[in-house]
Amino acid sequence: MLLVGFGVQKAQAQYTTGIGIRGAYGPGIALKHHIASDVAVEGILSSWWRGVVITGLYEKHFPALGIDNLRWYIGGGGHLGFWSDGRRTYPWFEEGQGGVAIGLDGIGGIEYTLPDLPINFSADWKPAFNLVGYTGFWVNDAALSVRFVF
Repeated sequence: MLLVGFGVQKAQAQYTTGIGIRGAYGPGIALKHHIASDVAVEGILSSWWRGVVITGLYEKHFPALGIDNLRWYIGGGGHLGFWSDGRRTYPWFEEGQGGVAIGLDGIGGIEYTLPDLPINFSADWKPAFNLVGYTGFWVNDAALSVRFVF
């Protein structure tokens, strides 16, 4: 019983909510909120190719490498993107036109919460597949994030 309880304790979130900067090819703001001890939802507002992408994710967290405050996470969700720029041609719409993209996202990463400060660091990879608009698989969204946690 003690070993099972210890394992559950290790998997629990070290914070409830975190907000910060997601430094990626499309930089943005990320808000992560734990809805259970090992489950979080994350919202990302990012800027890509002079447009805006809103992403929502559901993430499952696991202890990592036996290190306190270090956790793996994996999950998925969806995105909605808007572009409107007549000065440049993009892969997903013709010059002078706007565009909308709707798709599915996966995410996998690792995060560490400092034990004595309300700061969290994470590194992740977030591939996406557009279902509406320019359809295609995007694999170039990897990021480092820093969050203030409470």
